[in-house]
Amino acid sequence: MLDIQGIVLTMFDSCNNLAQQVVNDVRTHLGEKVYHTLIPRNVRVSEAPSYGKPAILYDLKCAGSQAYLQLASEVIQRERLRKAA
Repeated sequence: MLDIQGIVLTMFDSCNNLAQQVVNDVRTHLGEKVYHTLIPRNVRVSEAPSYGKPAILYDLKCAGSQAYLQLASEVIQRERLRKAA
């Protein structure tokens, strides 16, 4: 049986009103399955594969890499809570 731990919202553009509406709609319909961390649209993350590197090795300090690190922490925390329950 497939168990979906969570849903990740990626390519988020905070300057786009429609993007925020999509986030609100997804969270309204899917609730706690949606991670709090939003992965922003980020040029440095898009460039990383061209250099054969993951984003966090290509540019650790860019907003996209920082968001992925935050997501990793959130996934670990959620998994710990799930195992403790």
